[in-house]
Amino acid sequence: MDGGSKCPRGQLLHLDVCVDEQKPRGGVLELLGRLRPQWKPQDIKMKVFTEGITNQLMGCFVGSLQESGAVLVRVYGRMTELYVDREREVEMFQILHTHNCGPQIYCSFRNGICYEFVRGTVLDDTLLTQPAIYRLIATEMGKIHSIKLESDNPVENILWKKMAQFLKLVHNALSNTTAPHSSKLLQEIPSIETLADEMETLKRHLSQIGSPTVLCHNDLLTKNIIYDNKEGMVRFIDYEYADFNYQAFDIGNHFNEFAGTSDTDYSLYPRPELQRDWLTAYLESYKHSVGLEATVTELEVQKLYVQVCKFSLASNFLWGLWAILQARYSSIDFDFERLSGFGTGLGTPVFNRNDFWCNKNN
Repeated sequence: MDGGSKCPRGQLLHLDVCVDEQKPRGGVLELLGRLRPQWKPQDIKMKVFTEGITNQLMGCFVGSLQESGAVLVRVYGRMTELYVDREREVEMFQILHTHNCGPQIYCSFRNGICYEFVRGTVLDDTLLTQPAIYRLIATEMGKIHSIKLESDNPVENILWKKMAQFLKLVHNALSNTTAPHSSKLLQEIPSIETLADEMETLKRHLSQIGSPTVLCHNDLLTKNIIYDNKEGMVRFIDYEYADFNYQAFDIGNHFNEFAGTSDTDYSLYPRPELQRDWLTAYLESYKHSVGLEATVTELEVQKLYVQVCKFSLASNFLWGLWAILQARYSSIDFDFERLSGFGTGLGTPVFNRNDFWCNKNN
């Protein structure tokens, strides 16, 4: 190892180490030699977390994983640099940690990052519908959405830029007819022109419905929620896509995740009664965090409810494009083509246009 260097943004330590995806232990021990020099290599245990569908994640510890001092080592997935801004991810880590909404990031290395282990367990899908749990999630999201940057410059909403980036990458990936999966994908998904038209329809209408731009997680599936039963709290992890976005997108995206990822079932999408209770808890947290009277009216809940219904379609569209890219490039064993929903009717705006116009007219 050639040592470490500081990067200008937030003075984060960078270590010139590359961790082998297939045989990670050697590289991980090299990283821990700098981060935890008091640990003896023979005492270090590693637990590989299998929930992730983009990156490889390992928990490193001496004694118990739940004890303080444990380190998470994340090795970036293959070709993810095409659509993930790694510098922005680090910045989001630092911002959320500063506001007590995220773990400390310890260092970056050539193909990943190391950060603080968040004590608790990954939230089980079945807990999403329990009021005590979903109100904790709504409250935490309200806190994050209230975070303001110490800058006079207006924040940039990244949704349409990110969506256009994904669409361009999909076009490039499918243009390579010799690539694995490409012939199957070309048969199943709509044309690039159709997808571009759908994106413009979403942009034209959703940009006008008044959802504020806030700091969002943007990828709040259950595997990115850590539940600490002893403390009665939840924390959000994984900030690859965190950035400023529409408030209703972040909520609608989370509601979509009720349907799951590996075995997607949209009958599990939250019922209106649950959504309204969730949104009430969210608005109470958000208004309190920004210094407003925390009383929430039915009119406020109804307005946000309609906005969230509409933006849930933009979420489906974005992650449908993402899943095509993963199917093309990822080395992780997962059925991304099915997750994309294209060709299966599982929930992209191409197949939900009637629902969109129904929500638009409400």
